[in-house]
This record gives sequence, structure tokens and C-alpha cells, in this order.
Amino acid sequence: MAKPTRPKRVTKDTALAIAAALHELYPDADVELDWLTPLDLLVATILSAQSTDERVNRVTADLFKKYRTAKDYAAADPATFREEIRSSGFFNQKTDWVLGAARKMVEDFGGRVPETMDELVTLPGVARKTANLVLGTAFGKAEGVVVDTHVKRVAYRLGLTLEQDPVKVEEDLVARLPREEWIFAGHALILHGRRICVARKPKCSQCGLAEWCPRNGVEQSA
Repeated sequence: MAKPTRPKRVTKDTALAIAAALHELYPDADVELDWLTPLDLLVATILSAQSTDERVNRVTADLFKKYRTAKDYAAADPATFREEIRSSGFFNQKTDWVLGAARKMVEDFGGRVPETMDELVTLPGVARKTANLVLGTAFGKAEGVVVDTHVKRVAYRLGLTLEQDPVKVEEDLVARLPREEWIFAGHALILHGRRICVARKPKCSQCGLAEWCPRNGVEQSA
């Protein structure tokens, strides 16, 4: 049985080459969640935990018509809301997060979505991944790189990090990529992880990044 390759970290120049190649491969890389307002994006991102963007988009198609402000969510009946988001999975926890975040926004932030990392991570259900996504996508603020399961996997395989902890992965990415790439890189790495560098059998023969990839943790026969 083929053994995984020995982990290797790429140089900073290679990291820049990978970023340039991602622009060629995914020039319009963006979040695949449907949203119109920062509040929409925040709610959709919370609902996307342990779910797919497609499933969340089906849920939010009706949800966003009913709940337009943080006050609307804060006043929602929890039992009703649980049923409205049931198909997104983990609906009990997500109900607590969304409605709790809405209440805190109403009480502490005048009903608006906070625009700083320090404020966003005080909301229930919001950690750095969600905060980075909202800040970068809704407000155009590059405070870090979104690190979800796809980014963590792809960044490791590419040698952009040798870490597995999301916080440390993000630290490596922001150290190796210029700030102007942070927002795009998160979106592009997610797309690459969904389409090519999938978890079980990465499509290495179809990969536009193969030239630079050390294939950390990938079986040599893949």
C-alpha cells in the first residue's frame, strides 16, 4: 500500500506562485452562500456549519424574506425558528446561535452586524472563520483568512502550512500571503477543496496547482 508523502513546507515564493495560479483557476472566487446584507451572510454562515451551501441556500430563500433585521430574529419564536431551519441540521444549536447573536446585536451594537473581529467573535456561534468570512465578504476588510475544513486540508497538502489547528493554519497563511490576497485566498482554496482537492481521492491529475504541490498526506499513487 502506498504511503503518504513526507510533509514539506513550500517557500514563500512558491506560496505567491500558488496564489497567482488560484487567480487563474478561480478568477471570480466568492462565497457560494446566497446573501444580500451583512446580516444575511452572518446568518447563512452560522447555518452552514456541518451543512452544505446548497442546503443552506434552500433554507434561507424563505428565511430572509421573513427576517430582515436583527430585531426580527431577536423576536422570533425559538420553536418556530427551529422548524424553519431544521433541514440545515443541528437546528437546536443553530437556533440558539442565530437568535442569541441577534439579541446581542440589538442590545450591544444597535442592531447592526459588528465590523471588527473583536466585536464579531463576541456573538454566539461566531468564531474566527465566520468572522473572517463576514468581514472580508460583506465589508471588504482583510483581517485574516477563512479556514474551514477545505482550507485546512488544501493548505496542508499544498505545504502552505504543516499545522492542523485552524488558528495556526490561519497564522501560517497570513504570514505567507500578502494581505491583499487574504480574502480571495480563502474563497479560492475552498473552491479548490470542493472541486479538485477533495478529502478522500484528490484529483491530482486534474489539478492546476500540481506543479507546486508537495502533496502532503496524499498517497503517492493518487
